[in-house]
Amino acid sequence: MSRHVIRPFEEADLPAAASLLAQRHKEHRKRHPLLPADYEDDQLALVEVTAVWESESASGAVLTEGGAVTGYLLAAPKPSPVWGPNIWVESAGHAVSEPEHIRDLYAAAATKWVDDGRIAHYVLVPDDAELIDAWFRLGFGSQHAHAIRPAPSAPVSPPSDLVVRRAVRDDIAVLAELDLALPQHQGLSPVFSAGEIPSLEEALADWNESIDDQDYATFVAEYNGQVIGSSIGCSLEKSSSHSGLARPDNAGFLGFAAVLPSARGRGAGRALGEAVLQWSADTGYTSVVTDWRVTNLLSSRAWPKLGFQQTFHRLHRLIGY
Repeated sequence: MSRHVIRPFEEADLPAAASLLAQRHKEHRKRHPLLPADYEDDQLALVEVTAVWESESASGAVLTEGGAVTGYLLAAPKPSPVWGPNIWVESAGHAVSEPEHIRDLYAAAATKWVDDGRIAHYVLVPDDAELIDAWFRLGFGSQHAHAIRPAPSAPVSPPSDLVVRRAVRDDIAVLAELDLALPQHQGLSPVFSAGEIPSLEEALADWNESIDDQDYATFVAEYNGQVIGSSIGCSLEKSSSHSGLARPDNAGFLGFAAVLPSARGRGAGRALGEAVLQWSADTGYTSVVTDWRVTNLLSSRAWPKLGFQQTFHRLHRLIGY
């Protein structure tokens, strides 16, 4: 390993960090050309890195070799208590010339994070095998997947015993029930998500207010005349989880899909996903994005079978346990 120096990140490091990020994104787009091309440009990459640097309580480190910055790491906390005492490295928060150097950068930057009591660490990493391996050897594991696929070019029919249609106001009661079904499933083994589960009353109130919102396309699947599942499609711009380098141009979003536990195994989840894919194509989107917990055995198998390819891995490490 070449001789290098690691020091705290400074504002003057932003242009060099942006250049590294633009190069990383260029390599990433060779595998996933549907990702936005804009951030191959140093100046647009600079906007993303600057946003991370200017986040409240942001901190990090840079690695220099021969006076030149060849790696950086930046992170900031999120206020939501669902993430614990956290620190987040977002998609624009790290880039290195040598994947192994991310371990040195983390060793330097994480000292402050843990001293500040931030022991739940999250990082969004492109699907670069060497870079992911370096993060794994820091004690991180895979938690969440971000994925993309082209919009379909030909329609697909649901199984003959299912009817998939747009939701109507008469479906509100079962839509509210399905709103609870997904987080309830995620709270079980092996996901064990700590996400909050709304009450049925809250879900009913939300659907009564939003069922007619034209920005969202809600589909239901029927079996023997009974609604057993639902899915929702919208513009990817509606999702705060997919931004910057992870937000393709002109993309639809498969934002939700759930099937009642008693009805799983009939192909309804796949049919509902295909309905959102077709809606995205009909709307004029060129690609479709979704995400899932990798420990959710159902979604982690269903969505890759629909052609979604993972672009970013959200990794997680809990310090001290």
